[in-house]
Amino acid sequence: MNDANGVLPAAQPDLSDLFAGRGSLAARMQLGRAARKKVPRTRLAICKLKKRDPIALLEASNVGRVPELIPIRYGRMVANPFAFYRGAAALMAFDLAGLPRTDIIVQLCGDAHLANFGLFASPERRILFGPNDFDETLPGPFDWDVRRLAASFAIAARERGFAASDQRKLVRRLSETFRQRMAEFSKMDVLDLWYYQFSAASMLDIADSAGERKREALVVDKARLQSSRSVLDHAAVQVDGKYRIKENPPLVYHVPLATQRERRQYDDMIRRFFADYRLTLSDERRALFDRYELVDVAIRVVGVGSVGTRCYEALFMADGEWPLFLQLKEARTSVLENYLPRSQYANHGQRVVNGQRLLQSASDIFLGWSKMHHTGSDFYVRQLRDMKGAFDFASFDVEDLGAYAVSCGTALAHAMAKAGDPARMCGYLGKSDAFDAAIETFALAYAERNEADWSTLKAAVKAGRVAAIRE
Repeated sequence: MNDANGVLPAAQPDLSDLFAGRGSLAARMQLGRAARKKVPRTRLAICKLKKRDPIALLEASNVGRVPELIPIRYGRMVANPFAFYRGAAALMAFDLAGLPRTDIIVQLCGDAHLANFGLFASPERRILFGPNDFDETLPGPFDWDVRRLAASFAIAARERGFAASDQRKLVRRLSETFRQRMAEFSKMDVLDLWYYQFSAASMLDIADSAGERKREALVVDKARLQSSRSVLDHAAVQVDGKYRIKENPPLVYHVPLATQRERRQYDDMIRRFFADYRLTLSDERRALFDRYELVDVAIRVVGVGSVGTRCYEALFMADGEWPLFLQLKEARTSVLENYLPRSQYANHGQRVVNGQRLLQSASDIFLGWSKMHHTGSDFYVRQLRDMKGAFDFASFDVEDLGAYAVSCGTALAHAMAKAGDPARMCGYLGKSDAFDAAIETFALAYAERNEADWSTLKAAVKAGRVAAIRE
């Protein structure tokens, strides 16, 4: 039937379809329990892996990286088994794809090892703790993130020389925390769950001893003081009255530009990049960004798994004296996309940004994305220095690492509960320790595989099959 203007009315949505799969808490938990029949929790313990050449997989992951930086990547990975693990997300994605997995899909961090958790600031300037690296984020089976995080604790504990029994206790504490917190989050009001923030203060409350609490408080205090303004003097120098990013080759350096034409082309490219980036910000943050003027850009080599990808830092100034450091980080195809449905986003920077916004309890106000049009490379943008902090888990004793496992388990459970269906995950996890036992078995077995792969890389470096630069 036409309306008064002769226009057919818009079709009304079928509310039963619109809300299909949401249902009551009990119904959604039952869906999770039903998922156990397809993949029993005990099957998550399986670590019988397909035969593969780890060097070939690593070399495949180097395609598109800056060639001269790849030896630095291998040099960092060969340092120890945990450093290798940090750079070997592609290997674990291959391995997980060949193992039993749940069909409960959630937005994954994609690289949820313990060094990819840390401190960051909310827009209200609260110090929060949670996952802080989303380069590989993609929807996938929730257990993949849990298994990657659990294996990282087993590897870190093994590297510290902790007994196998302690390794088991650490992983058990992590998985038990994850399961119990998911049960709590499944019963929360949806808005309360979305607003929930796991703060640094909450993390300090978990500390097992006064000594651990004091050490963690020092890291929190240091993060609180970290800002673009606080690091300006040692991160930049004044040249002819203008600030310029301080070089530290081969890790921080400016693109060599020989002619005036090259400089003009480079400047046009960067300004087009930021003009496109600006459009990905909300209106009020766009107004804030417009207060700043771009003064310098330099290449910056970061991380372990990210080494060889294109990464820049940009210095902006407001009123000629207030600095803002932004990081431009290349967003490549997620290593998970070889085994899971590909990203829905045309720009991988947008994939990273939206994954981060879904998973973090609060995100950087300058978080956005863009593209370098001359290369076609996707990037995401965030503040480089803004109340960020990381814990030196290499110095943790068993008790310290156990408390850290509780913090990481809590943070991961909240991230997944916020981005997915906590009731369905809770139904699958259950109340018994079946899930915990399976994750424990898997993590210790995978730690052995990781060490074997690390040894293979060392042998390849020694034989000259790959080049590695030790810094």
